[in-house]
Amino acid sequence: MNLLVNVAVFGIAGAVMMGALIGLLLVFSERTIGVGVQILFGAMSAVILVALPAMAAAGTFDAGAGFGQAFLAAFCVVTVVYAANIALLPLVAQRAAARRGAGPTRLRLSPTTLAGGLVVCAVLGLIGAALGTVLS
Repeated sequence: MNLLVNVAVFGIAGAVMMGALIGLLLVFSERTIGVGVQILFGAMSAVILVALPAMAAAGTFDAGAGFGQAFLAAFCVVTVVYAANIALLPLVAQRAAARRGAGPTRLRLSPTTLAGGLVVCAVLGLIGAALGTVLS
């Protein structure tokens, strides 16, 4: 497939899956959840953040592209999922503050935090591209 098609398909799928996972976590947070459920949600998040970029990179490799384009596809997929997480972060922060009994919180993300997230996206993109070489 084309690089942009891979980014669109796997990026949107990852954002939807991550949004659904965060929604489920918010529903379960109404009740007291154990450590096992938290570990399960963390593992599912890690699978989404590694498997989808790897599949996008493998699709890019199958189209005859090199490692650079596969890394770019994987990086863009992780970045789309990261953007979905950033968009849902205020909702999660409000729900957590309400659960603690605190007033509404105003969440401010610094440029340093966002840049750090992009570095993590680059590392996950590199892992995804490396796994994509194995898959293709």
